[in-house]
Amino acid sequence: MIELQPGKYRRTIIRLWRFVGLGLGLIIFYIVAVSFNFLWLFGGMPDLKTLENPKSELSSELISEDGKSLGKYFFENRTPIDIAQISPNLIDALVATEDARFVNHSGIDPRSLLRVFKGVVSGSSSSGGGSTLTQQVAKNLFNTRSEEYEGLLGKIPVVRIVIAKTKEWVLAVILERKYTKQEIMQMYLNTVSFGNNTYGIKVASKTYFDKEPWDLNVTEAALLVGMLQNPTLFNPLRFPTNALNRRNTVLAQMYKYEYIREEDFNKFKDKSLGLNFTVDSHNTGLAPYFRESMRGYLKSWVKLYNEEHDTDLDLYTSGLRIYTTIDSRIQRYQEQALTEHMKTQQKLFDEHWKGRNPWTFDNGKEIPGFINTAARRSPHFISLKRDLGEEEAWKIMRKPYKMKVFTWNGEKEVVMSPLDSIAYYKRFLRAGMMSMDPRNGHVKAWVGGINFKYFKYDHVKQGSRQPGSTFKPFVYVSALDKNFLTPCDHVTDQPIFFGLSDGVPGGWSPKNSNNKYSYQSLSLRQALGKSVNTVSAYLMKMVRPKAVVEYAHKLGITSKLQEVPSLCLGISDVSVYEMVGAYCAFANGGHRTEPMTILRIEDRYGNVLQEFFQKQNQEISENMAYNMLYLMRGAVEDPGGTAGRLRQYGVTEGNEIAAKTGTTSNYSDGWFMGMTQNLVSGIWVGGEDRSIHFRTIAYGQGGRIAMPAWGLFMQKVYADPTLVQYRKMPFNKPENYVRECGGVTTDSTDTYIPPSRNDDEGVLF
Repeated sequence: MIELQPGKYRRTIIRLWRFVGLGLGLIIFYIVAVSFNFLWLFGGMPDLKTLENPKSELSSELISEDGKSLGKYFFENRTPIDIAQISPNLIDALVATEDARFVNHSGIDPRSLLRVFKGVVSGSSSSGGGSTLTQQVAKNLFNTRSEEYEGLLGKIPVVRIVIAKTKEWVLAVILERKYTKQEIMQMYLNTVSFGNNTYGIKVASKTYFDKEPWDLNVTEAALLVGMLQNPTLFNPLRFPTNALNRRNTVLAQMYKYEYIREEDFNKFKDKSLGLNFTVDSHNTGLAPYFRESMRGYLKSWVKLYNEEHDTDLDLYTSGLRIYTTIDSRIQRYQEQALTEHMKTQQKLFDEHWKGRNPWTFDNGKEIPGFINTAARRSPHFISLKRDLGEEEAWKIMRKPYKMKVFTWNGEKEVVMSPLDSIAYYKRFLRAGMMSMDPRNGHVKAWVGGINFKYFKYDHVKQGSRQPGSTFKPFVYVSALDKNFLTPCDHVTDQPIFFGLSDGVPGGWSPKNSNNKYSYQSLSLRQALGKSVNTVSAYLMKMVRPKAVVEYAHKLGITSKLQEVPSLCLGISDVSVYEMVGAYCAFANGGHRTEPMTILRIEDRYGNVLQEFFQKQNQEISENMAYNMLYLMRGAVEDPGGTAGRLRQYGVTEGNEIAAKTGTTSNYSDGWFMGMTQNLVSGIWVGGEDRSIHFRTIAYGQGGRIAMPAWGLFMQKVYADPTLVQYRKMPFNKPENYVRECGGVTTDSTDTYIPPSRNDDEGVLF
């Protein structure tokens, strides 16, 4: 045995302390150098402002007027939640599995680091990780391993990891000093990934179990915590066995640290995963067409707001909360009603065209090359042609392969070529429907098509089609408001001719839908209720097309309208969005109210960035608006009215409904406009192309192809006791409302007695 002399012993101790001191000094210098990016070797660190206000990417959320989530805009699907709203089961599972000494350490756990070191030396992979929850928060919040924080040494693989770990240690200590343990736990659970583009515990619990985080039981909490180690490997959808084993490992940890009893552990580990997977995507959820329509507007709003306020908001990452006018209940009923109705209509359409293709000329002959022409216009073919040439493009378009297609009974896997796919989808009828509260312009429901995943085109605002007879009320109100007629007048159903003096060189005489003339004297209410074309033509001849265009525009139609006599039959394209907005003027005492979709926008902290207010302007008198409602009630209440079939839906009794059907000449467009006191709705139904339609008026008229959807919809609205503001009720009659018929003051039940008038103002006969 060698004995050290006292002098040598002292020198050894001194050398050892010097070595330790040098080591500590180097460590301190290294930490300082990393913290301040010495010589740009280590990359930057988050600044103090960032540390005090850490941000993660948060999805922006659309919220209905009744407080329900309609959907989100996101790159990472993440919605924050307060720690108080998280189940204790989840907290227990997390601490037991990821950081058992979380409440005791100050951001770095020496025991965990020693365990990792021991595992590295021994070659064991079961020693676990050394990162605390606080370090993981630092990594998730500040993205320390991104290029943004990469210095010159960051290009070296192993060194890069060491530097990133050091930064996470430093940040963890700072976070522990600035925030409470509860706040750090909350940050962690709001930032971690659970796979399937799911970030944060609120979204994860909704995605995997369709639950809120406070409702998670022990096994559900254990599964979610188990996924955190590797969301791909322990994905319960792809690798259920891995996920089950990992969940049971978490349960074992909970038992080890006495969060659950032994008998509970033995019971829980035998349970199934119990998934209720509901993926949150842009194609799912309520009001997808509305959400997509709002996307463009909101992106423009964000850009303008940033310019005006010198901010850097982003629709997809800033966690905006957008409060809309949509009512989730009305929206759901409208989606259900339209689905139910269109499923029936599609079955009728398929039977109607059985054995034949529905794309035809007006004479009934099939349009040659129709599908090839449609294919040439498709983005897929255009892309193939640009990259591969036309010949190769056609080869690919004709080559069959497996694909999923839409059916009214759910998705179906088929073998089909892209060309066959185009022909398949061309056979589907399309639809658009919207409802609005006329009092304030709030859009309550918006259904732009039959299935957003497969039919992205929005038939509420994006699409425009001929409105047919639903345009006639604008002709009638023009004549009444200019005092050419009164609501008490009669007009004879007889041929009306437009010639050269009317701007129709070849001459034109509109026909009624049955190609007959009754030669009867009809009240305006009867004529509008039965949708008699000759009477609309008579009124158009009186007031001239220019005046009709002016009235339509000032009531809310924004599309360009043709100033021609045939406009009286609705030949100019308009959208459902425009029509509903314009009809609201009749139900709102003559006030044009612009459709309103957003109430306010808040930032992630609840600060109001902007509030939105209704815009109204009186365009016709209150009496005139009520006159129009009275005339349009004839379609529902009077014999022969085009909307009389609404009685079978049980929505007419004890109620006042003003309505108008619309059908274009070849039945390519079917419309229905329905108004009650506090809800105005419009619906269009037709093929994607105007050449695709029913062949007969029995099937193709608006009263058949469109109106039933409104009846089904209002059935559901009236059955909901929480929607009392839309219950059956009469329209608001203006105070001192009178109509002068032959000098006699009358109400709506009196006999019409046409007064004498001076017909000089544009009346031709």
